[in-house]
Amino acid sequence: MKLKKSSLVAPSLHDEQGGDIAFMRVALDLARQGWEVGEVPVGAVVVRGDEIIGRGYNRPISAADPTAHAEVMAIRDAAQHIGNYRLTDCTLYVTLEPCTMCVGAIFHARITKLIYGAREPKTGACGSLINLPADTRINHHLRIAGGVLAEEAGELLKKFFAQRRKVIGMADQ
Repeated sequence: MKLKKSSLVAPSLHDEQGGDIAFMRVALDLARQGWEVGEVPVGAVVVRGDEIIGRGYNRPISAADPTAHAEVMAIRDAAQHIGNYRLTDCTLYVTLEPCTMCVGAIFHARITKLIYGAREPKTGACGSLINLPADTRINHHLRIAGGVLAEEAGELLKKFFAQRRKVIGMADQ
């Protein structure tokens, strides 16, 4: 996966949400990169301190890999970057609420905090459909905040699917 690399440190880390908006903007840029290659536009970054150590966008189609969600790609990138599969003291920023598979990957990586943008009513596993992180039987717990740049993230997805429906409709003619 070739990702466009900007600075490893996100700009403007002193916003009212302690950098959450700046890091989410990087994730949104990655989502747009995914759209450019025909993937559903979801982007993610893993941050340790003020440094982005992992980046990813959806790639299930181009990688022929059903597990190649943005979160998993960012987690893989971060683990390679630090040489460890445990990403303790890290925060994952993702433009869309994670699914059950991605929440499982987040648990296994021991990510400390999850920040997501738009809710996902069909597959969201952090409160929309189910709430895996709230299950006290699971041995890993993390802090979660949703809704960061949710409108922008949701609008990006709406535009993508509207364009896709238009193209499919034109192909049917």
